[in-house]
Parts: sequence; structure tokens; C-alpha cells
Amino acid sequence: MRINFNFKDTLKKLMLLTCFGAGIFLFQAQDFNSDDSDLNPNVDRPPSWVYEMARTNPQLPQMLVVTSSDGYDNYDMGVDFAEGNIAQHPTNLFWAFTVYNINGTHRTTDGGITWAASPPSFPNRAGDPVVAYDSLGNLYYDNMKSPITGTWAAKSTNGGLTWLTPVTANTGNDKNWIAADQTAGPFSNFVYGSMTNGSSASFSRSTNQGASFTLVTNLAPHNLPGTMPCVGPNGNIQGGSVYVVTNSGSFSTPTYTFFRSTNGGASMVMQSSQSGWVNTVGTIVGGRNSVENMRTRPYPFIAADNSFGPFRGRLYCIYAANDPPGSGNKPDIWCRFSTNFGVTFSHPIRINDDVAPQSSNQWHPSIWCDKETGRLYANWMDTRFTPTSDSAEIYASYSSNGGVSWVRNQKLSNRKMKINCASCGGSGTPRYQGDYNGITSNRYNSMSQWSDFRNGNFGSFSSYFPDFAMLINNSSFGIGPTNDSVFRIVKIPSTRLYTDKIKFTATVTPNPGAGAITVSFLNATSNTLQDTLMEYPDSIRVRVKTSGGVPTGSYTVTVKAVGRVGGTDIPPVHVRTMSLNVGFVGVHTIGSEIPERFYLYQNYPNPFNPKTNINVDISSKGMVKLTVYDVTGKVVQILANENMNAGKYTFEFDAKERASGIYFYKIETPEFTGIKKMMLVK
Repeated sequence: MRINFNFKDTLKKLMLLTCFGAGIFLFQAQDFNSDDSDLNPNVDRPPSWVYEMARTNPQLPQMLVVTSSDGYDNYDMGVDFAEGNIAQHPTNLFWAFTVYNINGTHRTTDGGITWAASPPSFPNRAGDPVVAYDSLGNLYYDNMKSPITGTWAAKSTNGGLTWLTPVTANTGNDKNWIAADQTAGPFSNFVYGSMTNGSSASFSRSTNQGASFTLVTNLAPHNLPGTMPCVGPNGNIQGGSVYVVTNSGSFSTPTYTFFRSTNGGASMVMQSSQSGWVNTVGTIVGGRNSVENMRTRPYPFIAADNSFGPFRGRLYCIYAANDPPGSGNKPDIWCRFSTNFGVTFSHPIRINDDVAPQSSNQWHPSIWCDKETGRLYANWMDTRFTPTSDSAEIYASYSSNGGVSWVRNQKLSNRKMKINCASCGGSGTPRYQGDYNGITSNRYNSMSQWSDFRNGNFGSFSSYFPDFAMLINNSSFGIGPTNDSVFRIVKIPSTRLYTDKIKFTATVTPNPGAGAITVSFLNATSNTLQDTLMEYPDSIRVRVKTSGGVPTGSYTVTVKAVGRVGGTDIPPVHVRTMSLNVGFVGVHTIGSEIPERFYLYQNYPNPFNPKTNINVDISSKGMVKLTVYDVTGKVVQILANENMNAGKYTFEFDAKERASGIYFYKIETPEFTGIKKMMLVK
């Protein structure tokens, strides 16, 4: 379901009560601040109109898989208000949880095929939601209070299905982040948070798995939004380094200052202060960085390598900045790394690989470092294939060598979006459309989420990377009720750097009341496993077979493709459906004329390849059976075997899976029998 709303009308609405899933949620008026923060370039809380829109237009989940013509999926979760964040369960690879302003939540337990909304009940909330999992699978959800004096933190032990009572977490007045220790070290499952707190950044922690939080210290310098915590090792001590980066100075020339704790966040020590990394992101408009009138930020995003790989302990910082410097130029995505706990950093490494980076915009980066493999992921918005730069797509890449080089960039979004989305309900110059997106990973791949404007609203979308495309030919077909088979081809035409196996399964709904519909996989060309592919591009045949007299009607065959490593299913997962019409095999009635006699016409075209049409005249109601045979007399396909009204009919015979040669088709009724010959030439 989509939400379409008129901004002026929504401002007139009263409180709404909405009901979805098993829960009922009352959206109350918020005591949001009225301090002109919409106009303050040093404040990045959601503007006041977002609170009103959230109050009068409660979240309605959409749960729509959007497949492009080349077979790639985006998961459309509904409409929220941008600035999303995502977390993935540390052991259950198919569980993920995303949040968007103001309190829009989406959880999946099947790898993204379906999503459900289950927001916690905060006493009040002002948005900028962020989430994190600890190593035990506890999910933490941080959302600013209203009025903004800090944040609430809610905890879930079942992936966001239900929530414990929220507690006070961060302290501050703008932009918050959290991180959880997912290691087995001495500070395992500690939760850390940082938040802009006036002229400093507050740092808080929980040592009891979110039951309570303590304000540890305020870090300076910091006067711009963009403080963030992360967790890394300290030599052999897992979770022994806790980092916080602050953001200070001018919005066009910020300074990033790095702090580190070696005692589980009990105290913090400044490591270095880095200036000159960022000048401007896009164009300065109204005191803000912007791209095509979309406001943006040179946030410092940080992550650390907790793996036991060769780059263990590296601290990474990713940000957007113009190259060359100066307002009006084009921004790129940059990565720097530190091998000495943030004391010094490498030279900047450009992540985007477009051939003419000074001609396109790259901004809105996010970062995640996989705790098992050390692979570093990033995603961002990109205009490289939009010559007028008024539209963008979401791109991603990863580094497997400690940030030194990045793999060929991959496009994740499967449709372009207008950057300056006037119909989204946003306001301001530059326009508010969120300041960041999110990314997370398991040991095999990453999952990105972003705010997407393709439909003229704040769509909430997600996608996998690496990933594979999936297509199926002729997704609607007919079949006889017994001893009939139809073959279809499922293709994996390309991948986005996906290299693992793909395993296929299929289900039929509804279950027929009699007989059986069986689905099997045949003729995988790259290996001997009939239901598995290993090399790409490749395809697999699907055989749908009826037996025992399946009742006439419509059925759905759902083909599921899931990643496979050894004997373990892994994301990504994709599904395609086929409509199965039992008893109606490529048949339609021609006009309303009642024939005077039964007649079987010569097929046309003839010879044919691979399809041909067979016309028959039925002069009175009764049983009609139309069968195709090969030259040995073996039944090839039953095109009809049911009671039919009088009329003129056309049946289609598709011989795509048949060999060239002579075939016969025979009609049998209580009053007439006829047979003719046809030739398939390939």
C-alpha cells in the first residue's frame, strides 16, 4: 500500500488512530522544539514539518518487491521520512531491522521478502532513530526525546517483535548514534552512544545490556552534528578500543577529532584532530552543503576491523568532499584508515570509480566493517549516469584489503530518483530529504537501506550487495489436470559480484483438493546438482507436472532462490511467481458465434517454431479433449480435457522444449473425433 498525501491537507488533520498487523498504535502530538532549527545550518534534527507529517500520517507498511527488467530486486518497505539506519542479527542472517524518521520501523525474518512494522512505544520521540545489535542478539533502538534533551533507548530480545520499556540513554540536543560491542571480549555487549550536546559531544554507555545508561563525559571540540562511536580491538583484546569522532569548526571546513577508550568506555583520550579533509560537499546554499538543492553533510562515518584477518584493528573514516575544493564543484566519497588507533591516518582514497568524477556527484556515504571477515562496505548517492545531475541512484562497493582499494562500484537502486523532490513534502532551501542512509553486513554480503524518491515521496528501500539477478520466462501458463507437464526457464543472467552457489526451491498454493502438482528442477548446466547453480550467467529448468486429476482453477508456483555456502542458506534471497491455470491450456473463445458443427482446423502457422495455434469449433456443450502426440504415439501435452460450452476456440501449443519433427493433434468429444498433422522446424 502506498501513502499519498497532500501537505496542506495533512496540516489540518487531527490525531489518527491506525491499526496494522497485530498492534494498534496511537500517534500523539509531539512537543517538538520550536527554536527555528529548520533554518539553523548547524542543527540537523528533522525539521518541524516532519513531526507534523508523522503525527497526522502514521506509518503504513508497503512490503513490495520491486524487480527491474534485468532481474534485480529492491525491497520497498513503505513511506517514512528519511534518515534511516539498519542492523542485522549477528547469527540469524535473514533477520534485519531498519528505522526511519520519526519512528518508522521495518523488520524482516525472511531476508527481505516480507517486512513488518513494530515500533516501540516511546513516551515521546523526536526522531533521528539508530539501531544496533549486540553479540547475544539483543536489539537496541535509540530515538531522540521531545523536547530534545537526549534520547530514549528501547531493547528487544526477539528482533524487534516486542520491546522492553525505554530508558534514558544519550544526553544532548541534536544527532545521536549508538554502537554495541559484538565481541566476546571483557566488554562484551556494552552499548555506547554519542550525541551533539551544545558545544560538546556527550558520550554515554550501558554495561548491563541496555537496562540503564550512564553519561561518561562530554568531548570537545564539537559544535557540528556528526559525532559517532564504534568498537574495535586493542591488540588481542576484543572490544578493547572504543572510538568516538567529533565534528567541529565551520560547516564548510570541519575538523574531525578522534577519541579512544581502552577501558570499555570508562574514560576517553584524544588521539588526534584532523583538519583539511573536507571543504564543501556540493554547493553552499543558505549556509548548508547541498547537492541539487538537497541538503547534505560532511559527516565523519567511522568503523573498526574486529576480525582476526590481516587488517585487524584498523580504524576507518569515510566522508564526502568536493574535488577540487570549492562551492559549486562535485563531491566524491573518500576513505582514510589508521593503523595506530587514530593517531595518524592514510592519504584519502577515492571510493567512487566513475570515469569522470569531476562531472558527477557522490554524497551521503555510509560505512560498515564486517566483524568476521574485515571486509569494509560503503554505499552512497551517485549521479554518474544522469547527465543533467538532477537524478541519482544508490551505489556501493567494498574493500577487502584494508581500504587501500575498492572493487568495481555496483548500482543497487533499480530506478533513478529525482534529487530535488518537491512532491515529497519536504521544505527548505536546500530541501530536507535526510542527511544519511545506512548499511550493515554479515560475513557473506551487505544490506543497504536508503530513502528513495522515485515515487515522489520518502520511500524506504533496501537491497543486497553482492547480489544476483533472477528472471523467469512466460510466468503465466495453462496445464491439463492430469499427466501433463510444462517447462519454464529460470535465469540468473548476471550478478553484482556474487560468487557463491544459488539453491532453488518451489511451492504451490493453494494445495489442490485432489491430485497433485509437483515442481522439480532439471538440467543445471554448471554442476550435477539439479536444484543448484554455481557459475553465472546460467539457467535452470523448472518442470511443473500434474497428476491424479487436479481440480480446474488457478494456482501459484513460487520459485525461491537463496544463496548457499556448504550446506547453509545465506542471503540474498529472491522469489518469482508463476500463475498456473489448470484445465485452461492456452485457450480463448473467439467471439460469441455458436458453430453449426464440430470442426478441427489445420494449425497455423505450419510449419512452426516454437508456437502454433489450433482452432476448433464446438457446436454443443460437453467434454472436450485435445491432445498432442509425437510420431511414436506418445502423449506430448494435453491442451484441453474438460467440459466446454459451445463456441469457437483457439488453443496455443508451445513446443519450445520439444525436438523438431512431425506431431499429431487429436480432438475427442462424445459427438466428434478428428486428427491432424503438424510440423515443428527449429
